[in-house]
This record gives sequence, C-alpha cells and structure tokens, in this order.
Amino acid sequence: MAERFDEVLTPAALEFLVALDGEFAAHRVALLDTRRARRARFASGQLPDFLPETAHIRADESWQVAPAAPGLVDRRVEITGPTDRKMTVNALNSGAKVWLADFEDATSPTWHNVIGGQLNLMDALDRRIDFTDERGKRYALGEHLATIVVRPRGWHLVEKGIVVDGRPISASLVDFGLYFFHCARRQLAAGAGPYFYLPKLESHREARLWNKVFVFAQRYVGLPPGTIRATTLIETITAAFEMEEILYELREHSAGLNAGRWDYIFSVIKNFGQWPDFVLPDRAEVSMTVPFMRAYTELLVRTCHRRGAHAIGGMAAFIPSRDPQVNEAALGKVRADKQREAGDGFDGSWVAHPGLVPTCRDVFDAVLGDRPHQVDRHRDDVAVTATDLLAVDKTPGQVSAAGVRSNVAVALRYVDAWLGGAGAVALWNLMEDAATAEIARCQVWQWLHHGMPLADGGCVTEDLVRSILAEELTDLVDGRDGADRDRAEAAARIVEETALGEDLPAFFTTDAYARHLSPAGSADRP
Repeated sequence: MAERFDEVLTPAALEFLVALDGEFAAHRVALLDTRRARRARFASGQLPDFLPETAHIRADESWQVAPAAPGLVDRRVEITGPTDRKMTVNALNSGAKVWLADFEDATSPTWHNVIGGQLNLMDALDRRIDFTDERGKRYALGEHLATIVVRPRGWHLVEKGIVVDGRPISASLVDFGLYFFHCARRQLAAGAGPYFYLPKLESHREARLWNKVFVFAQRYVGLPPGTIRATTLIETITAAFEMEEILYELREHSAGLNAGRWDYIFSVIKNFGQWPDFVLPDRAEVSMTVPFMRAYTELLVRTCHRRGAHAIGGMAAFIPSRDPQVNEAALGKVRADKQREAGDGFDGSWVAHPGLVPTCRDVFDAVLGDRPHQVDRHRDDVAVTATDLLAVDKTPGQVSAAGVRSNVAVALRYVDAWLGGAGAVALWNLMEDAATAEIARCQVWQWLHHGMPLADGGCVTEDLVRSILAEELTDLVDGRDGADRDRAEAAARIVEETALGEDLPAFFTTDAYARHLSPAGSADRP
C-alpha cells in the first residue's frame, strides 16, 4: 500500500469488486473458453462469417443506440495515453475533445500504474492534480478539459494484486470497478458521466457481458440505467462480423464504435497466420487503404450511422520531432489519413501526442464545420461482404530484411520498456504500445512459419531471426548492468518464446505479466 492507495482501495470499493467478481467471474471464464474453441476452429480451416442466428437484428431497421451523452456529442479529436500524472494533465489540457485514459495497451500493469492511475483520475476530477516535476516544470489543469473515457484492460487479463478466494480477479472488473465506484458521481457532478472504451471484444456475447456489468453496477450504487456509456473498439476480425450485434447488446449504454487498426491487424495474423492466403507484407505497407482494411472501416461507419452511433477513426502514432523535414513529411501523412477518415464519414479520430491535436482538429473542422458530428451521413453506398473483410491476399507489398529487423527491434524494445513499467514507448518517432508489439512479434512468427522469401534475397529462417535478435539485444544492453541488463535479457526471451515457437501465443502480455511483473509494482528479476 503506497502513499494514498488507501483512498482507492477502500473497504467499500473492495466490497464492490468482490460483488462484481461473484456475479460475473464464471461468465467471463466461459467466454474465454469460447474464444479458444473458436480459434481452434479457425486453425482447422473454418473462416468467420456474418451470423445467421442474428440476421433478424441486422435486418431490423427500428432500433437505435441511445442519444450521445454530455461530453460525447462532439468527438472530432481524441487523444490516447496512460494515466500517469504528467499524461493526465497534458491530455486533459491538449485541446482534444476526449481523452482515452488507458489502463490497457498504453499501460504496463504494474501495481503502481494500476492503482496510481486510479488515484490520478480522482485527483484530476477534484482538480488537485497540479504538480511541479523534478526539473521545476509546472503542470496544472487549464479551464477547458477533455472528456475522460477510461479504457480498462481486456477480458483475457487478470489483476494478481487483488485476490478473491485465492485467485486473481479479472483486470477488466478492477479497472472498471474502481473508476466507476469512485468517479461516476464525480463525473456526473461535472456535467459528464462514467464513460468507457471496451477493448478486444471478440463477439456480441462479450458485449452482452459488459452490458450486464453496467446494469449491475448502476443498480449497486443507485444510478439510473443508461448512465454509463461505452464505445467499443472493433479491433478483432471476429468482432468485425458482429458490429451491429455489439451495438444492439449495448444499445442503452452504447456511445459508438472505434476502428482499432493495430489490434485488428494483429487479430488477423493471430487467427489465420498459419494459412498462406493471410500472409501480410512489412508492417509499414499494411495501410488503411489496402482492401481488407478499407472494407472494415467503411462497414464500421455505415453500421454506426445506421444505428445513430458515433464512428471514431484510428490512431495517428507519429511523435513530433525537432527535425522540420521529418515533421513535414510525417504531418503530411497524418493529415492525409485524417482527411480520408473525415471524408469517409468518421465523426472523429485518435492521436497519440498533443502536438497532433491541431492537425486532426483542422481536418475535421473542414468537414464538420459547426456540426458536432456527421452521424446523419448514412453510407448506404457501402456494401461489404465476408469475402471483402477476409481479402487479406489482395494486400500489395513484400517482406524485406529491413521489415524483419524492424519488427524484432520494436518487439524487443517495447517488451523491455513494458517490463520496466512503461506501456507507451516512443521508438523512432512513433508511439508504440502493446498492439504494435503484438503485430511485430506475430508477423515474425508468420513469416518464419511460411519461410517467406525476402525482397532483397534469401528467406526468413530461424537462424536469421535469432541473429537479428542477438544483434538488437547487444545494442539494447550497451551501457547497462545489473537489473537493467537482466530486464533486457528477459525481454529477449519473451520475444523468442512468443515469436519463434511452434505455436503462436494469443498474447505476449498474459504470460509476461504472470511471470515477470511483480504485484508489488516492479519487474521481477528473471
């Protein structure tokens, strides 16, 4: 119990977590079993399709999601980031309409980050978060702040710092439960509400579970139904086939859908990477304009607007540089990406750095003008089939030696930083998080599994990947000793185990968290 953690982990809050666990733990486990069974079917050659048993939901024109809640009407630019104290102040002051306060992919789930992040959100809402850092720089909240939308960790993760009846509790329920218990009424008093982003859902049944959690939680604290609002990230290939059903399950609590592009690509590789028709080229070549990604995003906009929901675009991960030429080229790409999204009908989009807020805002201002969104723009011209969503083989590009090295380097450095307590990591002018590290190691596994030929000659072999990993590790540990060196070597072993094995693990984070992150709040020594 670090300083002030008792303000978060109160007896009443812990009692609420126990109640959530008692009500929903078994249902969560059953859904995770369903995930594993589905992935096994994909491994045997089955492909996803739109569900015949829910065709009546898709065909019914009468239902809509709830009207946009206060603070979520205009979402033209959203900023994402972890809930550390500095990011909390910077994100809220950034000029973005929404801050995705991230306990998931942008946070390494150390005990300090998980509980300290909750404390930072409480302090921000109470306007007592202002501070001066060790360099004498002052951080203080301004007058106009972004709306906070919290992203809890996914259903597949646990929080081993809180144990119920001898087993770790669901991390989703911890992150949701602590924020909701302490901050729901604070947010309502401020004119907003308890709002959430739901990550890594794989089916409408998982959305149904979240809806049950919301109903239970509102009843528990005496708030009316529909107080909670949630935006669902469509970042798995299976969820793409169930967008309407997900909105339907959450409809009185739904605030829309988001195109979680990096996790979506990761999901495609994870589920179908063993099949040659699903081999992707270098990560940098898998843009949002390739056919299978284009189909997914256009279907998302059409689905959302048909049901009165916001459609939120994907991440711009560039970090502004001191080099004007680098900035000019990168900002041109960011602007083009946001122009495509705004032109397609998205109501807003994500950025990873405050320096990108003006670029994203200007693009959406040009399309929206004084309107808060373009939900009334129905994309009836869009007709997407299952074949379109699965057209991975139409992705142009090649696998290169530089692409292999880039993936190994990103995966190694990200995992090293994650073990050290950082979940959002700046690498080569890009903000990387767990999703990009997952793509990187999955692509290496896929290319190795298929012995992919390289554009520059030769092919991807285990010897090649191991030699690159050894070289990158040597570079990473240069100048390190003691625990820092041990951490880098542990990261290399994790990359080796999750990218070079016979089977492809579903996530690197689950086993790495269980084996390497201490519940006391730091990386264990290997």
